[in-house]
Amino acid sequence: MPLSEHEQRLFEQIERSLAEDPKFASAVRSTDPRFHARRRMIIAGLVVAAGLALVVWGAIDGNTLIGVAGFVVMLAAAAFAIQSQRRAHNRELRAVDGTAARRVRSGGGRSSGGLLGRLEQRWRDRPEGRF
Repeated sequence: MPLSEHEQRLFEQIERSLAEDPKFASAVRSTDPRFHARRRMIIAGLVVAAGLALVVWGAIDGNTLIGVAGFVVMLAAAAFAIQSQRRAHNRELRAVDGTAARRVRSGGGRSSGGLLGRLEQRWRDRPEGRF
């Protein structure tokens, strides 16, 4: 449904006023999912370094518990970094002109990628007479 002339003028006026507002531009820019994923990756890297320091400290001090705790911290931070990297490269969530937008996947809701999707497809395509 097209906008009326009055609505179009109002829309253009609002658009111009928002484009001139520096606070709004910085707020919209900070909603970029890649920006947040990059920040999480940096934090995870720092936590991995802290976990490594705990492992070294535990080895020098002879305290096994501190070393194990450092290893667990490193492992959790590495998992967090991997999750952040996957989120950053997610094809369904992209920044469009500074705002986050989701793409709708076609294909009737079937997931075509990944190990689980392939296993589900094989399960559906299996012959019913065989076990």
